[in-house]
Amino acid sequence: MARTESTMLALGTLAPDFQLPDVVSGQIISLESFTQKRALLVMFICKHCPFVIHVQNQLSSLGQDYQNTDLGIVAISANDTVKYPEDSPEYLKQMAQKLGFTFPVCYDESQEIAKTYTAACTPDFFLFDGDRRLVYRGQLDDSRPSTNIPVTGTDLRKAIDATLAGQPVAPEQKPSLGCNIKWKPGNEPSYYG
Repeated sequence: MARTESTMLALGTLAPDFQLPDVVSGQIISLESFTQKRALLVMFICKHCPFVIHVQNQLSSLGQDYQNTDLGIVAISANDTVKYPEDSPEYLKQMAQKLGFTFPVCYDESQEIAKTYTAACTPDFFLFDGDRRLVYRGQLDDSRPSTNIPVTGTDLRKAIDATLAGQPVAPEQKPSLGCNIKWKPGNEPSYYG
């Protein structure tokens, strides 16, 4: 299990657009899908990663807790499904349904969207404000599979709450840590490794 930290994309970066199918509904999801939302959380996840499994119930809680707010949420998986078939759209759909995700879960087959976000690990979180400028990128909280620290989502939730309240997000942010995104052979981005 290769452990990788998030790239810490520059704050203020505009959210890259995307058009990806939701594995549950089949609908195409894009930035335009969230035009009515004051903030947008883009999460890169997968099904098999122990780091995602460790926080998956908190991801479900995030979706439920912010369902009727001005926060839009989308999860994207970009893993190579040839080597990691458990991350294929059908298994992502099962995961979303089992955990009661209230947000779309998309599959980035080309891995190009993951690259435009400089996503490096699962989970990897990117929070954008109403102008779709990056205000937070980093960890969910201090919990890891190897620790006894409870999964609370405190770091990400503080950033979300500040953004929804129109307040600045503290720029001191800790990178997320997880399994590296499983790039297709020859498709690894320049920031990988």
